[in-house]
Amino acid sequence: MTPITEVEGRRLALSNLDKVLYSASGFTKGEMLHYYATAAEALLTHLRNRPVSFLRFPDGPGGQQFFAKNVPPGTPDWVHTADVPRSEGDIRQIVVDDLASLMWAANLVTEFHTPQWQADAPAMADRLVLDLDPGAPASVVECCRAGLWLRERLEADGLDVYAKTSGSKGLHLLCPLEPTPSEQVTSYAKELAKEAETELPALVVHRMTRSLRPGKVFVDFSQNAASKTTATPYTLRAREEPTVSAPVTWEEVEACGDPADLVFLAGDIASRLEEYGDLLAPLTDPDRARPLPRKAGT
Repeated sequence: MTPITEVEGRRLALSNLDKVLYSASGFTKGEMLHYYATAAEALLTHLRNRPVSFLRFPDGPGGQQFFAKNVPPGTPDWVHTADVPRSEGDIRQIVVDDLASLMWAANLVTEFHTPQWQADAPAMADRLVLDLDPGAPASVVECCRAGLWLRERLEADGLDVYAKTSGSKGLHLLCPLEPTPSEQVTSYAKELAKEAETELPALVVHRMTRSLRPGKVFVDFSQNAASKTTATPYTLRAREEPTVSAPVTWEEVEACGDPADLVFLAGDIASRLEEYGDLLAPLTDPDRARPLPRKAGT
């Protein structure tokens, strides 16, 4: 019998709670739901008013994985949705605005991915993201080296810079922006990536070409495009262990000497939130938003 629970007055059927999703550690679906409930206050800050793309892995990271953007069949009528413009025609996507919606979505077994813009202002980015992706044998250690250079460069342009792990192999840098057309943010980010490659040719590459990437950090600027999404802060990832896309301090970035230094599991996040609060809270503070540097505008 599927357990029924009530969250904020909404009745939810939570299924297969004992099912092991992460076989390496025995982490179950019930533990996944517990994690999302524990991290909900911080996670919801970064989900609210943003259309969500789900990466679903109902049988765990070793099973089938698929992206889902459209509102799935059987979605309760109280779950918020929004029209999202696409070149091939508008679609409707989920917007996770409250705890009940979060737990309903988490029950689908999912990673949460969101764009850099909000649902009521499509393609007007309110943040910039740089996805630092290492090509083996490079690791997050090299990402941190590149990230420190990029932080200094972004700050020189008047932007505040924050960091989180990707929850996979890399590092994400984020800056709060005054709403700016996504294409302008992408153009600026591309120029930064090219500049980083020029200044750090042994470390950084700005093109996705696989043959260029071994031993280097690919600075992926393309996730600023209006059609792209990035792993939402605090989402679990479909990896061997229940890793989290976790905010980190710049001290942690500077001190990183081993990839394990920046691996955070579901069980680590409650204590980090207690110690640091939400390190990415400034991303949602309008007073911290900065204009995109003038030279990026076209």
